[in-house]
Amino acid sequence: MSWLGAAATSIPTEPTQQAFGYPSLFLLVLIGALVPVVPTGALVSSAAVVAMHQTLPFALLMVFVTAALAAFCGDIALYWLGRRGVGSKNGSRWLEAIRSRAPEDRLAQAQRKLTEHDVAVLVLSRLVPAGRIPVMLACLLAEWPLRRFARGNLPACLAWAVTYQLIGILSGSLFSRPWEGVAAAIALTVLLSGAPTVWRRLRGPAKA
Repeated sequence: MSWLGAAATSIPTEPTQQAFGYPSLFLLVLIGALVPVVPTGALVSSAAVVAMHQTLPFALLMVFVTAALAAFCGDIALYWLGRRGVGSKNGSRWLEAIRSRAPEDRLAQAQRKLTEHDVAVLVLSRLVPAGRIPVMLACLLAEWPLRRFARGNLPACLAWAVTYQLIGILSGSLFSRPWEGVAAAIALTVLLSGAPTVWRRLRGPAKA
């Protein structure tokens, strides 16, 4: 049975898990903000589930701070790169990447809402699946300075981190095993992310 004891002692302790977990969460959310293919919401919800089952204090707070900071830094970096493209005669691959992820109808809607509601639209765009990029492009085309975008984006990232952390807490509270809570959190975030797309397809093209 000595191998069982060796296996047990090889399991990372909570401080070790956190030492690797928080930087990994930060990096993945940062990459997900720059390249919107990483399911960052599911990552935050899963991290919240794991934090719920840890005994170290402030684990959930650290998940919130890490996720919000990474999302904010990623958005600011992407917006800065996009502004360089707007100001360049030849554009940039970052600006083209933003444009390619913002369909014309979604961009027009974002521009209209930005004109009507100003900074408040940024907060909503972070909470609506696939809403962040069209609103960011609308801000770029409206030539918002980086500082103005940052002021609106900060509460947006805080609200986003809180929302997905609450999804993780809800999922984790329903199950006693962490992996079950993580699976539930991922399923719930995927469902929420896909619901608007399914609804638009069922509703059909909007009438002029």
